[in-house]
Amino acid sequence: MGQVSASSSIAVSAAPEAVVTALSDYETVRPRILPEQYRDYRVVSGGQGDGTVAEWTLQATSKRSRNVKATVSVSGNTITERDGNSSMVTRWTVVPSGTGSEVTTKTEWVGAGGIGGFFERTFAPRGLEKIQAQVLANLVKELG
Repeated sequence: MGQVSASSSIAVSAAPEAVVTALSDYETVRPRILPEQYRDYRVVSGGQGDGTVAEWTLQATSKRSRNVKATVSVSGNTITERDGNSSMVTRWTVVPSGTGSEVTTKTEWVGAGGIGGFFERTFAPRGLEKIQAQVLANLVKELG
């Protein structure tokens, strides 16, 4: 077993405060920016920022899916989603960059051991990075 992670970043023309507000809006903005790999998305409680709980199924490949129940915490320009069903943690970090912001999302989890773990550490990050890049590209479109 070992730590597995995937990370993606993008430049956004909006100010950091606007980006954090958009990313922490799990009621209206999040459903609009999530790609097709996110199925059955719903807000369980809250919906705006800290304390929000949301659920979805992440369909990483045709054969691999994960049911996520994320509890959200917001601290400054960092939004953290902790999955209650696994060791998975996703952090969205927003920093000033030029006249806008840079947004980085990083997902980490404890991977399987053995040969299955080898394949997970080798292939899962690449697939998740593609999904993350889609979410970030959709965020850029959402913020105009």
